[in-house]
Amino acid sequence: MTTPAGGVERAEGWPGEPWPSSAHRAGADAGHPGELVLGGVGVHALAAEHGTPAYVVDEADFRARARAYREAFETAFARVGTGVDVYYAGKALLTVAVARWAREEGLRVDTASGGELAVALRAGVPGAEIGLHGNNKSDGEIGAALEHGVGRIIVDSLAEVDRVAALAAERGAVAPVMVRVTTGVHAGGHEYISTAHEDQKFGLSVNPGPDGGDAPAMAALLAVLARPSLRLLGIHSHIGSQILDGAGFEAAARAVLRLRADLAERTGTLVEEVDLGGGYGIAYLPGEEALDPRAVAEDVAAAVATVCEELGTELPRVSIEPGRAVVGPAGVTLYRVGTVKPVLVTGEDGATFTRLYVSVDGGMSDNIRPALYGARYHAEVVGRRSAEPGVLARVVGKHCESGDIVVHEVELPADVRAGDLLAVAATGAYGRSMASNYNLLTRPPVVAVRDGASRLLVRRETVEDLLALDLG
Repeated sequence: MTTPAGGVERAEGWPGEPWPSSAHRAGADAGHPGELVLGGVGVHALAAEHGTPAYVVDEADFRARARAYREAFETAFARVGTGVDVYYAGKALLTVAVARWAREEGLRVDTASGGELAVALRAGVPGAEIGLHGNNKSDGEIGAALEHGVGRIIVDSLAEVDRVAALAAERGAVAPVMVRVTTGVHAGGHEYISTAHEDQKFGLSVNPGPDGGDAPAMAALLAVLARPSLRLLGIHSHIGSQILDGAGFEAAARAVLRLRADLAERTGTLVEEVDLGGGYGIAYLPGEEALDPRAVAEDVAAAVATVCEELGTELPRVSIEPGRAVVGPAGVTLYRVGTVKPVLVTGEDGATFTRLYVSVDGGMSDNIRPALYGARYHAEVVGRRSAEPGVLARVVGKHCESGDIVVHEVELPADVRAGDLLAVAATGAYGRSMASNYNLLTRPPVVAVRDGASRLLVRRETVEDLLALDLG
């Protein structure tokens, strides 16, 4: 095994980013020469036992990345004199087993709905180690959080402050809350996943309105302090997703810490915690580099310490919420190739060329991100080696939709054919959690691999499951 800068051990012969750390090609003496092996299990065995499409998650890789983030941030913030909590952002992928893995590696769990909360609780995560997000939580979701002693409810609007306060008062409880703010720091790979600019649904602005009164964020903080059934834990910020530069986190930390100091000056209350959210970027294509947790932890810790010193305030306890950065690289989606069709294409310059359309047995129902965000992925034929030259290809799904693209552009061997196994890397985050039954396809299983064995975490849906929901 080898260990690169990110602190995650790699299998010998690891093909490099964006594949999981255990990934390697089997040698010529193996039963299937050249096949991809994940967690010690060959893809032919995975396909035979679990079928395709299938989400495959390298458990050891997930755990190693979880540890890498926890240890990097604990070390960096201990150096400046404060503590840190790392929450796994369950929206990326949450199953009972995944929640258990996160907790066993010292992470807490962040949820964004009643369903995610229920899964975390079933996994045995204590309520005190769970956070509940959401810009439009129902009374039932808030009630469940109060019933199970959720450690933090992140309020997202002034109206929600009133609702949480009322529901807590009805139960004779005091709800621990954080206020989510928008700092104006705009970071991330696509407008829809950048969440700190003003013109979007999340959070409360730190900037005063046109009338010169209190900023919405300050108004919400004051409203929380005024309600006996609420306890103000701190301030929450999330600036976006797929961030590959730590400067955005530093700028957001500065804005949040200034708001914290302003609140203390005005009320005498210096909140104890600041959450800087998640969004840590990963590699999706060969040659790309993920954000190094140790480097970003050092930069953010130094920025927090510097700003607090400038403001004359004590250091807060800090929390962060990596999701994609933990599970994204650990996951691979395994497909079976069907129709292969060369298509003559006219480029923008008027020249014509051939693009090979390679259809697989899944598509936008198991990974909507290419259609939704234009997300780019990497695919390879993984059941065998080929001596044929590579050709320009597009991997597409089987849905009745021209935008059903799995991989926009990739080089595949010229002899790619029906029956081949094809894998798409770095699909651990948001594939399963955003999956649908479009065209009434059944959702794939989630399969964990580790130490030469595989096990089913979430079974494949069946047509019987679909029919059972349809009451006619």
